[in-house]
Amino acid sequence: MGQEFHHYSVPMGRWEPNARERLVIAAVDLFSEQGYDETTVAQIADRAGVTKSTFFRHFPDKRELLVAGQATLSRLFADGILSAPAEAGPLEAVAAGLTRASEALGPVNHELGPRLEAVIASSTELQERSILKSVGLATAMSEALITRGVPNPVARLAGEMGVLAFHQGFVTWSNRPDGDGRALARLTVAALDELRTAAASLT
Repeated sequence: MGQEFHHYSVPMGRWEPNARERLVIAAVDLFSEQGYDETTVAQIADRAGVTKSTFFRHFPDKRELLVAGQATLSRLFADGILSAPAEAGPLEAVAAGLTRASEALGPVNHELGPRLEAVIASSTELQERSILKSVGLATAMSEALITRGVPNPVARLAGEMGVLAFHQGFVTWSNRPDGDGRALARLTVAALDELRTAAASLT
């Protein structure tokens, strides 16, 4: 979900600056058309208009295409949490992290979201990888909260709630016409508020 930015030395061949995003789009197209297992790295590279060596410069294998941007998303969550006002409570800080990450997303993420979900749902391997991604995002948020001085158990719970809110908001956003990241931010924060209310009813 999202685009992860790196700087690479420019090799010879058909490399272009937006190769990473084009590879993700090409992969989702092919996975949707012919299935994940039947799609090869060579086909993805060809559809994207790059060489196989360029593919492997960006991704270790085709599975990683479906979690492209996880490191950037984790960093944005953490940056938002760490920059929240000092007096902000754990969930207020998580809301700041959700806002920071959501506003970085845009039309490409909006268009690819539902298609990615469908591809992941078709493969047990990809479902397992998606679960690991969610764990990684929750950990990023929890560790940022711990850095702010939030006790470990509270930080872990708040991080899990943050991931649930982001997923819920993203699904709603993907099925709406507005692909603006600010719209996603509003939806994810609203989802977090709903989870906060639901958690309060457990006591």
